[in-house]
Amino acid sequence: MTSAQRGSVNILRSQTQLQITPVAGRIGAEIRGVILSGDLDDIVLDAIRAALVRYKVIFFRDQDALDDTRQEAFAARLGIPLAHPTVPPVAGSRFLLEFESKDGYAASSWHTDVTFIPAYPDASILRAIVIPETGGDTLWANTATAYEELPRALKTMADSLRAIHTNLYDYSGIYPHAPQQLAEKDRALLAPVVFETEHPVVRVHPQSQERCLLLGHFFKQFVGLSGADSQRVFAMLQEHITKPENTVRWHWRTGDVAIWDNRATQHRAIADFGLQHRHLRRATIAGTTPVGVDGVPSRDIPPQTAPGANPGR
Repeated sequence: MTSAQRGSVNILRSQTQLQITPVAGRIGAEIRGVILSGDLDDIVLDAIRAALVRYKVIFFRDQDALDDTRQEAFAARLGIPLAHPTVPPVAGSRFLLEFESKDGYAASSWHTDVTFIPAYPDASILRAIVIPETGGDTLWANTATAYEELPRALKTMADSLRAIHTNLYDYSGIYPHAPQQLAEKDRALLAPVVFETEHPVVRVHPQSQERCLLLGHFFKQFVGLSGADSQRVFAMLQEHITKPENTVRWHWRTGDVAIWDNRATQHRAIADFGLQHRHLRRATIAGTTPVGVDGVPSRDIPPQTAPGANPGR
């Protein structure tokens, strides 16, 4: 256990009003005894932040009072809220992102949020508004334990790799059975401008000092490798990240809130809810630019207008 993790344990133990129960062996905990709002005192907020670093994703049941305004207020207490770089916020809000589906399609592909920009979000706060009676769970994976479990030779290779991430990824791979117009609609919305960033494949977590694998579906190619070789190496490392031992699965109820450390996790929704209604809203917390094990930070690649896109739309 690192010194940062030991410190987080001490903070957590001092907060007797918070009941913290691990959900899985390597990632995830449920926290009870707190109502999330913009009025939480600093001690409770510090405990939540410490739990987030330690458990990577934390869950809160019965947060029914958390409407759009209160979710934004809470996000502003937890950190500096960040609007999505391409998707407009929910009407009437400053930075909330909508996830609503009645056609069975969701972000059902493993990813870390918004890694196509250098200082991608530190954390995300997802609130459940309408949840299907069956299906629609979300999975999270611990990218720190995934790195720890790599054989020494793969760690050495990963430490030296850098990768290009882009928002212009393969939408057909995420929506293989969706109508073409759905995939095209999402492509037009999410990629009016092509963003690309070069990241270290292994980032050093700024608080825990853990080494975390940085990949997911915004990955495009490894620097210095061909496209074919990049896909083979990516598949191998990604498989280590998403192995069942590194994951937690959350069965949503209306009023639930999940907060995850976007620096040390990947996640994916499970699109198994058919035509049932699924509706969630997310706030994200601004992050810092990743640094690799060699001390070299991520590098922005200047954006370009996507072919055929209308940036003013």
